[in-house]
Amino acid sequence: MSAVLAKMPGVTMKISDLKTGFQILSRLPLANSQQADREINHFLDSLLEAPPASDVYLQLLEQTRISLCFVEEDLARHYSSKALPLGEIEEAAFQQVVATWLKAARAYAHCAQLQDGDDGERLALILHRCIYYTGMAIVEHDRARRQLPEGLWLDLHGFYASAEEWGVATVAVPDSLDPLGRTTHCTAAFVSLLLIELAGPYSLTVRELGLVRRWAAAWSPLVSIHPALAGNPLPPLVVDLMHDSGLRAANDCLQTENVRRVDIARLAAQINETKRQLQKKIQPMQLGLGEDCTSAQCHRLLDRLARPWCLLRAARRFRRHRATGIAKVCSGFTAMHYYISGTEFSQPENARIYSRQEFDNMFTFRHGLDPTQGLEVRRSHLGLAVDDWEVLDQSANGFRLLRSTAGRRLAPEQLLAICPHDGSAHLLAQVVWLMQEQGGGLVAGVAALAGKPQAVAARQLSQSAGHADSYSRAFMLPAFPAIGEEQSLVIPAGWFYPDRLLEVYVDGVWRVRLQQLLSEGPDFERVTFRIT
Repeated sequence: MSAVLAKMPGVTMKISDLKTGFQILSRLPLANSQQADREINHFLDSLLEAPPASDVYLQLLEQTRISLCFVEEDLARHYSSKALPLGEIEEAAFQQVVATWLKAARAYAHCAQLQDGDDGERLALILHRCIYYTGMAIVEHDRARRQLPEGLWLDLHGFYASAEEWGVATVAVPDSLDPLGRTTHCTAAFVSLLLIELAGPYSLTVRELGLVRRWAAAWSPLVSIHPALAGNPLPPLVVDLMHDSGLRAANDCLQTENVRRVDIARLAAQINETKRQLQKKIQPMQLGLGEDCTSAQCHRLLDRLARPWCLLRAARRFRRHRATGIAKVCSGFTAMHYYISGTEFSQPENARIYSRQEFDNMFTFRHGLDPTQGLEVRRSHLGLAVDDWEVLDQSANGFRLLRSTAGRRLAPEQLLAICPHDGSAHLLAQVVWLMQEQGGGLVAGVAALAGKPQAVAARQLSQSAGHADSYSRAFMLPAFPAIGEEQSLVIPAGWFYPDRLLEVYVDGVWRVRLQQLLSEGPDFERVTFRIT
């Protein structure tokens, strides 16, 4: 029955009782997320167009909850932490998931309109689900690193304001998604979204965002929200229920009627206590932080969250100032090595092996080639083009860039080579945060790696005698004792482990032993070394 109806999206089902609805939901093909999502959407459309009695409506929506969240979480893997802009299939999955979350919120809101009487617990449950599902649409934008559409935060504020108005903001409601079976309430759901936004989701990895969501949900009951009273001082950040954003600066709020202050005292104490417990070697799992993270990862992330979750502005290491101009940006070791060195990469003479293409060129054009000169290869043929990015502002160690035209896809934490608008040489930099605007443009924050990079060649030393790997492109960065930076190598991802031996060709052959991993991304590792 459901498979037939899925092929006829214009036909709605008549769902007037629980038995009919439960039968339809029991046939959802959960092994096929795309199909299951279509059938869930058809189910929700049918409820919206021909709603059953309000109590039946609510029970059917609640029965859909676990399957719906499972399916959308599976679909979100298509675009989570992918390079931007998204491809056609990734973009379709993103739009599909966001639309489904918002439709679920709309169905609960519709159910509230049909509600008879003023049952506080039922209203609290419905409004909690409206907040949760609208919030999940915001979370999907975070996972896809997309700019939020206008009005999404206002919708969220509206649901929370309704919970306040009806006096059910802290009424406990069951949560079938909680693995420990704990209850929750509207304020906790609302606060968890505020905490996620404070964490700077566009600069978090998929793993970090998952941890932030988990901790925000677990600790949000420690945070309370109160109306702002005239004459009382406000914290630096507040919630303005009439403004389309999460928390905003209190100085920007001219009227206090719709302003809410957030009390984070208990949350701050929880963060400090958790950090102390981690220092005592208590495992993250025992502290409720999760089974899929190490103590070091948790400690680093808690250090990063401590200031924003205590409503304090993050301290900047270097002052940012406005700038204008066009920066030239390229990615990939091949292009970066070319623009930093100024020449096409070739194997050092002690390991020189000509490629088949080079032999073909020498045979075909042997009368026009100087055998003492390196082979010239056109940039366009190798795909070594650079993209133009507009510089919005900069600091001593980074840039905020905008690209409004088409260009190469960019991934979070990717390594780049950037020639600044006021410079003539390329620097190495890493993507710190990345966001795609509603109009399709990309905005990125990049941090420059200290020092002028030198293009070098490196190879892994083989364990088998008589065999040597070819050299690969790599980079060397100088030491900066004034800021505590050691001399380092930038090598392809996957090469590092402590005490590994590499052969590096600079002005001759160096044999180096790798020591410490300083930073990494999807395509590189930056490591310290010593010459042996």
